[in-house]
Amino acid sequence: MFVVGGESLIDLKAEVALPDGKLIGRDGEGQIVMTAHQGGSPYNCAIALAKLGNATGFLCPISADAFGDYLLGPLTEAGVTTLLPERVAEYTTLAVVNFDANHNARYGFYRSADGAIDAAKAIAALPKDLSLYQIGGFCPIKPDEAAIWLEIVQAAIARGATISIDPNVRPSLVDDFEGYRTRLSQFLDLSHLVKVSEEDLEALDRSKSIEQHAADLLARANCELVVVTLGEKGSRAFTTAGHADASIYAPPQFGDTVGAGDSLMAGILSWLNERGLLKPGKLSTLGSGALSDMLRFGAVVAGINCGRKGCKPPTRAEVDAVLGR
Repeated sequence: MFVVGGESLIDLKAEVALPDGKLIGRDGEGQIVMTAHQGGSPYNCAIALAKLGNATGFLCPISADAFGDYLLGPLTEAGVTTLLPERVAEYTTLAVVNFDANHNARYGFYRSADGAIDAAKAIAALPKDLSLYQIGGFCPIKPDEAAIWLEIVQAAIARGATISIDPNVRPSLVDDFEGYRTRLSQFLDLSHLVKVSEEDLEALDRSKSIEQHAADLLARANCELVVVTLGEKGSRAFTTAGHADASIYAPPQFGDTVGAGDSLMAGILSWLNERGLLKPGKLSTLGSGALSDMLRFGAVVAGINCGRKGCKPPTRAEVDAVLGR
């Protein structure tokens, strides 16, 4: 089983705008009307993995509030196993979403339930047959939570899991960025596969090129594969055996980019797993040709998702239809 550990939340999006850009309510009284959408990078990735045909578990506290009910719906529909079925009293974490001129999502966060993680309960919930454990982006943000999530990752490693991470670096969520950088480094040291965005790398150290960042990551104790997403410019992948670039897959009709990176990550993990390559010692052997094929598969998964509003990852049949299989 694949397990994704980390945050789930509700994205709140303003839907009504006047031609001058002013947001108002539908009743004309100057209110902002918001619509609620399920989200969170690990949450999205877990759903995308399951829809691509992988047995997937999601490890995150779910609130007993109505938003918690709302979060459980897509997980159940996609066939994701909720590994912590006992609901928590803390309110569901909220993210307020705005979009830039290129339709890229920008977020402000109000955190609660996703941080109510208990190490003993989470470790007990890990399946014995654990092929991959993915670390969520919020895990390194707070010192106390980071310590708990590190215990969980170590338990996953003890079960023989390959470790992947998609950090989604959020400077606006971090009071002490140097402390965050140190905590993130601990998770990166445990990871075999690291997926980062160009923005993540710039936030961590804008003085380095992408190639330098990739080389530094590959020099860590366990990292064998680095994937860098570049938004509309595509993606890149690096191992010690090769490197590759790939363009995006542009859907016939564009929706937005919410969940694009999560969908791409799910595609990459699926592609590797199907070929028996999602294992330490094998990831490092991927040459340029294999990396190119891997990125292409991930790009199609992400591109189909971008043809829809919100994160709505494709099924495997939809991906295969685009690839002509």
